Amino acid sequence: MVKRMEERRNVAGETTGGGRQGPIDPRVAFGMTDIGRKRETNQDQFLIAQLNKSMLVTTTSLPLDQKSRLFGGVQGQLLVVADGMGGHAAGERASSLAIDQLIGRLLNNVHWFFQVDHDCEDDFVDDLKDLLQDAHTRILSEAVRDSRLGGMGTTLTMAHVVWPRLYVVHAGDSRCYLVRDGVAEQLTTDHTLAHKLVESGGMTAEDEATSRWSHVLWNVLGGGGEGTLLAEVRRADLRPGDVIVLCSDGLHRYVDGETLARVVGEQEDLETTCGRLVRMANDAGGADNITVVVSRPLGERGRSLGTTVQAEVPLGRLLDGERSKATEPGSQRPYGEGDDALFDTLPG
Repeated sequence: MVKRMEERRNVAGETTGGGRQGPIDPRVAFGMTDIGRKRETNQDQFLIAQLNKSMLVTTTSLPLDQKSRLFGGVQGQLLVVADGMGGHAAGERASSLAIDQLIGRLLNNVHWFFQVDHDCEDDFVDDLKDLLQDAHTRILSEAVRDSRLGGMGTTLTMAHVVWPRLYVVHAGDSRCYLVRDGVAEQLTTDHTLAHKLVESGGMTAEDEATSRWSHVLWNVLGGGGEGTLLAEVRRADLRPGDVIVLCSDGLHRYVDGETLARVVGEQEDLETTCGRLVRMANDAGGADNITVVVSRPLGERGRSLGTTVQAEVPLGRLLDGERSKATEPGSQRPYGEGDDALFDTLPG
């Protein structure tokens, strides 16, 4: 029996200055998720979104279509990766809930779509932490209501770009890298017991990746934990040519920072870059779901100007959507045994 590769792709392109939204441009941002070689389900989720000022016009004397939405230029970019954990469909539910909660909060807080004032940056960072805490609380509440979802949890790594600033908010062991001048800097900390041992001097950094504690998470959204979550926040100042990479541990356990930077630097097209990284992880074992999002922010010179007009389309809830499925050319992988067993394990 052939095991299908489950893949979802999303692209965020910049608007091409006036007129309707331009064609999707994989040179700006691209995301890909893959089921890997060992699992029967894909519990990873990702999101790429543009942040725009907009106005929904319901009635006007102007020569506009009724119920049109007017968009200003792109104000920022949002990148998210979530790696769910839990038996059967619980992990997928947890990662979906986390991103769904983020979307709801972002759409109802207008300040996310504008430049962040330096004088208000501390408040903005607190808002980032609150975003994760709210998602954490929602997952815990859902698990209480449905005993089949007990203990479900998810990592979550989100990058918010308002040029030239990058804000990263994070919990778990998914990662955010900033690739600059051929070097990949990891902006997030792995919230694993193995990394805690390294920090305390109980383990060498060289032994961390192969330790049995490297997949035991002490900080995730949900997971049957208490009401408090540690939301790690990091800020970086971007430069032209920088590349942002978010990925689940299904990628970074096989592809180190040096290799990641080399692959990113060798390819202009980000769809090709994502596909190559996913293949490398699968070729090296593919023991987990693999998700990667790569973005090359355009900066001030690439920012779109003017106003675009687009017909209003109802925003469906994320949890109501279905994944698209594709078969990788030449991929014929036998079903594995015990694919519901999790590599990511919660303490206790």
